[in-house]
Amino acid sequence: MSSNAQPQDGDILATLSYVAQLNGRPANARDLAPLAFAGHAHFTAMQVRDGRVRGLDLHLERLRNASKELFGQALPDEQVRAHLRTALAAGPADLSLTATVYSRVGEFTASGGEAPPDLLVRTAPAASGPEGPLALAAVEHERFLPAVKHTGESAKTYYLREAVGRGFDDAAFLDRRGRLSEASIWNLAFWDGTAVIWPEAEMLTGTTMGVVRRRLDRLGVPQRVQEVTPADLPSLSGAVVMNSWTPGVPVHRIGETSLPAAPSFVDLLHRAYADEPPTAP
Repeated sequence: MSSNAQPQDGDILATLSYVAQLNGRPANARDLAPLAFAGHAHFTAMQVRDGRVRGLDLHLERLRNASKELFGQALPDEQVRAHLRTALAAGPADLSLTATVYSRVGEFTASGGEAPPDLLVRTAPAASGPEGPLALAAVEHERFLPAVKHTGESAKTYYLREAVGRGFDDAAFLDRRGRLSEASIWNLAFWDGTAVIWPEAEMLTGTTMGVVRRRLDRLGVPQRVQEVTPADLPSLSGAVVMNSWTPGVPVHRIGETSLPAAPSFVDLLHRAYADEPPTAP
């Protein structure tokens, strides 16, 4: 937008949607500078609608467990919720939110576990993800500390861009045993025509995945965890990816194997997710 142009409604909304707050107060350049090279940190990302979040308990659990893993201690849940409320009060009712926990002591030092970690909360316009269907390249990759949603993830962008360069939309990961685990920023889920199949492998358990699984249980939908390899794909009836954007984007190909469209499977996952009552921080 040129300096002479008048801001449009969408521009104003986007501007109002963005805040960055450190420990509940506006973050300045000095606060943010150490994060430019920070890799020893973790985060959770969520979609806020009408000031509420589905699976808030899972986001809090993720931050708590990851903080204990990386820093040996965690911020109290109520403190985290208070900082989330402060950030939400500064924006519209619908937005994207990322909460990042890190230590200002920095990296490459043996100390750092004495001081409590800091919480950076950023908001941005609401997002809903791609419509799909997607084609995923199958690449060999195992994430470091797979159970932690940490920031040291350059491989995800690398493999995403490599996959796009090869004509795919994104990348799915194969572990050293040849099992599909997850995709770059997504969890994978499969359909056998009757039950939902979750891959058995070391991975990050997504909050949306957690919401969907517990709501499927309540709805009485069969689901199971099993190993899924590329050789198993022809016998399956559908596949999706999911993350905080959406509970299901259809996948029509993984590697060289095509997968059938499964609109009823996608609809089922969206219904299950919508069945979860949203919660205000």
